[in-house]
Amino acid sequence: MSGNPALDLAGTVATRRDDPVDLLAAPADLERWVAECDGLPDRVTADPAAFASAISLREAVYRLALDRVLGRPFDPGGLDIVNGTAAGPVPTMRLSDAGLQVSGDIRAVLSHLARSAITVLADPHARLKECGRAACTRIYLDRSRGARRTWCGMDECGNRVKAAAYRARRRASATAVGRESGAARDDLPPLSR
Repeated sequence: MSGNPALDLAGTVATRRDDPVDLLAAPADLERWVAECDGLPDRVTADPAAFASAISLREAVYRLALDRVLGRPFDPGGLDIVNGTAAGPVPTMRLSDAGLQVSGDIRAVLSHLARSAITVLADPHARLKECGRAACTRIYLDRSRGARRTWCGMDECGNRVKAAAYRARRRASATAVGRESGAARDDLPPLSR
């Protein structure tokens, strides 16, 4: 969805403005999220310490990505967390007739995610943007032609924005029609009795 697994991890807080919605509330949520991600091991377990490390990495990635979007220097604390996590073990990859097999523990997953963050944040040509829907704070990698992408994804945010714009146009049109018919009635001469 965000175009990068580390940005997807940062996006597990659905909104960070008014009422944050955290999609990773417990270690089991993290395990489920990892299993759903392409290119990561599908069977990892997370104890409370690993879960805390994942949340720390998530927040560091978000701060650094936001720094990049806003053109600010990187947060030193975030750099320490991402660089330190990236130094950990990496998942093992094997190719077979069945395709790619990725294995590793949660530390290897977090290291892979940190390395992914470093790759995208270090790329001077990577176009990072924050979603254009007011309630969404997801940062995504814009790979569209001309860098014209506005939302983190059509399914969640793009469709909501387009539907709201459509409803606003319909209301405005209905209001304009109502005013025109009211003005037309005012132009008619009174009926004689």
